[in-house]
Amino acid sequence: MVEKKSISFEEALRELEDIAEKLERGTLSLEDSIKAYERGMELKKVCSERLVDAEAKIEFLSKAPSGEIVKTAVKKKKDESPSKPVEEDLF
Repeated sequence: MVEKKSISFEEALRELEDIAEKLERGTLSLEDSIKAYERGMELKKVCSERLVDAEAKIEFLSKAPSGEIVKTAVKKKKDESPSKPVEEDLF
């Protein structure tokens, strides 16, 4: 399983893109394809969680009537899902 803090968003995304490319080429064995798919699912989860966190932080940055930027505490439920429907894809 992917440790959230051990891999950056960019690294996870890059690895996910590499896996998708290998699966699309169809050159992997069935067993390797399954392993690659499982790894891709782990990486997708990491990327999705990081994007939800970033979106929440941005959403709570707002300007006060005086024009000052005000930070509001971010309270996110653990099982909260992204507000937009996710397109179905390979991962």
